[in-house]
Amino acid sequence: MTDPNGLKGRHALVTGGGSGIGAAIAAALAGRGATVTVVGRTEARLAETVAAGRALAYAVADVTKPDRLEAAFARLVADHGPIDILVNNAGAAESAPFARTDRAMWDRMIGLNLGAVYEATRLVLPGMIERGWGRIVNVASIAGLAGYPYVAAYCAAKHGVVGLTRALAREVAAKGVTVNAVCPGYTDTELVRDAVTRIEAKTGRKSDEILAEFTRVNPQGRLVLPEEVAAAVAWLAGPDAASANGIALPIAGGEVT
Repeated sequence: MTDPNGLKGRHALVTGGGSGIGAAIAAALAGRGATVTVVGRTEARLAETVAAGRALAYAVADVTKPDRLEAAFARLVADHGPIDILVNNAGAAESAPFARTDRAMWDRMIGLNLGAVYEATRLVLPGMIERGWGRIVNVASIAGLAGYPYVAAYCAAKHGVVGLTRALAREVAAKGVTVNAVCPGYTDTELVRDAVTRIEAKTGRKSDEILAEFTRVNPQGRLVLPEEVAAAVAWLAGPDAASANGIALPIAGGEVT
């Protein structure tokens, strides 16, 4: 049975924790007793997460700016102790046919979805190894397990996250640290709603029709809930998942197995 207080005394930091999946993860970790802090770009959303009781504190930082990310982590560590659990959740998707995927878009997608995972992990992993305990959970995507048209840069980045997860898991397996990934399908978040709005504006198609395409790929015929992703992260972060290491867990209703 999962211990509801299994993360008591652990400092969990969630990037992109101000909304959507990140806010749900923060709430799930707090619900298991963790001291949760969140990092993101939008102070109002981070403050709302704290006000709602999903997290104890926040720091504003763009995860693609290594110096600012390091400063944010340092402040949260100084105030709340070493980071025991890191959830690399910050990310975004841009779409375009490959022929119109310019270098700027490519760099944005790789930097945000993969480079930031490297930077955040680099900041916390040495301390985890020194203390002999740590959990790193990367929020990848089903686009890290399969290919999808019009999001080549995003797919490349998320495949990179899965590869990094698997490689690093083997490297630290005997050091008390686990590294895992969750791979959500289309999830009921602002990210998906914004995508529907953009497609509607570009094509003139109705939003219900566009949303139906998103849900049709899920054998369950619906969007994944943020809380479902958060539950998987909370399990991977806890002591009862000590032997789960190097996995890329699809949360997609059977779309990818």
